[in-house]
Amino acid sequence: MLDLGGTPRVWRFVREPLSITIVNLPGATGAEMPSHHELRFVEADACELSEFEDQSFDLVFSNSVIEHVGGEQRQAAFAREVRRLGTAYWVQTPSKWFPIEAHTGMPLWWFYPERARRYFITRWHRKLPEWAEAMAATRVLTRQRMLELFPRCALYVESIGGIPKSYTAYSL
Repeated sequence: MLDLGGTPRVWRFVREPLSITIVNLPGATGAEMPSHHELRFVEADACELSEFEDQSFDLVFSNSVIEHVGGEQRQAAFAREVRRLGTAYWVQTPSKWFPIEAHTGMPLWWFYPERARRYFITRWHRKLPEWAEAMAATRVLTRQRMLELFPRCALYVESIGGIPKSYTAYSL
């Protein structure tokens, strides 16, 4: 299994020991967390994983990462690597339509004028610079964009009260 952008914490409730390769940017491996799984940590850019051969994993898993890799071209590169590397995949991203934004906890964050978002990010930067920079670079995806990036996927829409909370593109 290949986990793009995850940590061992995500897998702690999976009882059956798995062989998992976890890819993160340098300095963010999560290797210090204990696990009963066989873990391999790789520091790399998930948009370019040429060190792995095509279809070299049974499953590629990514939970709320694709919105953090950059603009449309980087998101497309991430999706290509997911499809290339796994015989199956599961890629989740939050929906901008959910009233409480998943990263900031702010109501209707993606509908604030750009100037208002910049104001908050500037204030957050004083106390949490790395997080604020990550938020400034976050690019949420729509349902349609997920279908474009994963053209042969099944798409699961997690909803609460009829409002989309997240989108998960998956193949089996």
